[in-house]
Amino acid sequence: MSLTLSNAKNIATVLTEALPYIQKFTGRTIVVKYGGNAMVDEALKQSFARDIVLMKLVGINPIVVHGGGPQIGELLTKLNIESNFVDGMRVTDSQTMDVVEMVLGGLVNKEIVSLLNKNQGKAVGITGKDGNLIRAKQLKLKGGGAEIGGIDIGQVGEIVSINTEIMEVMKNSNFIPVIAPIGTDEHGASYNINADSVAGELARVLGAEKLILLTNIAGVQDKDGNVLTGLSTQQVDNLIADKTIHGGMLPKVECALNAVKGGVRSATIVDGRVEHAVLLEIFTNEGVGTLITSESLG
Repeated sequence: MSLTLSNAKNIATVLTEALPYIQKFTGRTIVVKYGGNAMVDEALKQSFARDIVLMKLVGINPIVVHGGGPQIGELLTKLNIESNFVDGMRVTDSQTMDVVEMVLGGLVNKEIVSLLNKNQGKAVGITGKDGNLIRAKQLKLKGGGAEIGGIDIGQVGEIVSINTEIMEVMKNSNFIPVIAPIGTDEHGASYNINADSVAGELARVLGAEKLILLTNIAGVQDKDGNVLTGLSTQQVDNLIADKTIHGGMLPKVECALNAVKGGVRSATIVDGRVEHAVLLEIFTNEGVGTLITSESLG
């Protein structure tokens, strides 16, 4: 079956539009935080896998960092373990941490690896514990009195440092790393770390070209609900200051903001409900979602 003239022109337009972006990103590292609808909807899972494999095939170095909060909550419920949250963070005792490691480091991580490999990728799953990739410490939330140093929410961690050596080994071996956001301290204790934070810090220390955060909304919105497609770090600071950016979007935006301020060329909060959102963001002029860069786009 041959192409119609109009279809052929459309395909040619798409390919020629993608070409300069392929040339721009070849040899560069792009960190993708994978979560939300893109992680549970079957069609979106397949399109995500094909996007990542295609990126690798055209010479880009993709690194996938994934979450798994809903999957953790589902297994805790099945095991009759109560979930408690403080400021949106799951209180993680030793029993809960065992479930977190089982879900993130096992079930979810291996499912993503399998998905990429089924689409002819060459993926390897690791946690931040492997090769001492992520050194962490316990995160204490503000409050609870100065005498106790903040609110104790258990084995929830924040990043102290990242060992980039293992990332370089995988890059040179042509593997796609799939990283579960679990770290350890100097005593070997495990910590559950926010996946956005891991993705942002990885992008920063690796000097990534781009950070992509998949989420379940169209992007950062103004007070009238309009999506803001291009923002400078200064504009983002202003939107945070006047409370335009608030609530659940604030930590994600701050993660993107810190990455760009730390040297990442750009960060994008992408609507993961759109099929092939990653490719559309990387290889088209319009992109998908909200692009944050160090300078105003005009």
